[in-house]
Amino acid sequence: MSPVNDSSRAIGLWLLLLCAMIFVMVVVGGVTRLTQSGLSIAEWKPVVGAVPPLSEKAWQEEFAIYRRTPEYMKINAGMDLAGFQRIYYVEWFHRLWGRLIFFAALLPLVYFLARRRIPAGFGWALAAVPVGVALNGALGWLMVASGLVDIPRVSAYRLTAHLGLAVLIYGYVLWLALRLLWPPGNIQQGPQRLGWAVVGLTYLTLLAGGFVAGTRAGLSYNTWPLMGDSFFPIGMWAQSPWWINLFENVATVQFNHRLLAYALTVMICLWWWRVGKTMMSPPTARLRHLLLATLALQVGLGIGTLLMHVPVVLAAAHQGGALLLFTVVLAFVYSLLPARR
Repeated sequence: MSPVNDSSRAIGLWLLLLCAMIFVMVVVGGVTRLTQSGLSIAEWKPVVGAVPPLSEKAWQEEFAIYRRTPEYMKINAGMDLAGFQRIYYVEWFHRLWGRLIFFAALLPLVYFLARRRIPAGFGWALAAVPVGVALNGALGWLMVASGLVDIPRVSAYRLTAHLGLAVLIYGYVLWLALRLLWPPGNIQQGPQRLGWAVVGLTYLTLLAGGFVAGTRAGLSYNTWPLMGDSFFPIGMWAQSPWWINLFENVATVQFNHRLLAYALTVMICLWWWRVGKTMMSPPTARLRHLLLATLALQVGLGIGTLLMHVPVVLAAAHQGGALLLFTVVLAFVYSLLPARR
């Protein structure tokens, strides 16, 4: 196992910091959605929008723009300035944190390039990170714009795409950091195919959760393990064409998320058992047990969120828990790579 040099360690730690910032962003995005704050800023100002209104006149002008939106006219009619400021600051912080992530991805990269400290083979891979962050910022605005037209609710498709791209960027950055900080060193190669299947199913379950959030399907069928009085909810295929039920029918959307979560639980337990039959390095053994603990935590958060009718704190924790589980799954897959000889 080759040692990690100073440049690789510095870049790897920078990438882990970036991962932490993206993790916070995912949770903050959940809070923004759950508090219905995401449509409070009805304009896209990437530069000047970084500064909130600083005077009474500026606040009144911003509030006047919001009063022309469908959300104000159909849901928040009569809201006073103080109420508007509360939801405005949530969305403003969400956007500000996104800007900080972009600069945290770009400026250290420029520094490491200027100092010629980028390891061979990592240049273009690292350059893709700020590009991906910028693209997801633009996708975030397209998501918000979808709720500023007629219906005061963002598109579930765009919301899921925005979340999905954020998770892909997170996983990509995490994998680069692992490659730089932790050279593969397991005693023997673990079951990689099953591991990557778990990664894919974890991501798919997370995307299904995005549709639950976008359609607000979590506010229906707040029972478990049954959905109402049956395992299969009534009206699962009520819409036409049939496939649209998978994305827009709240009963089907919630059922899909539950079913994928059940399948993921079974696959992770099978993977945990299969890896237990191989020879493991100490870090891999610790990650194996952490995987099961994280799964149990996330299942508990999901059931609790549903039964308690989606409270903000618990629902945001469930969204963060999904990314935490994805983190452990990806790190565990990486840890099963054998040492290079």
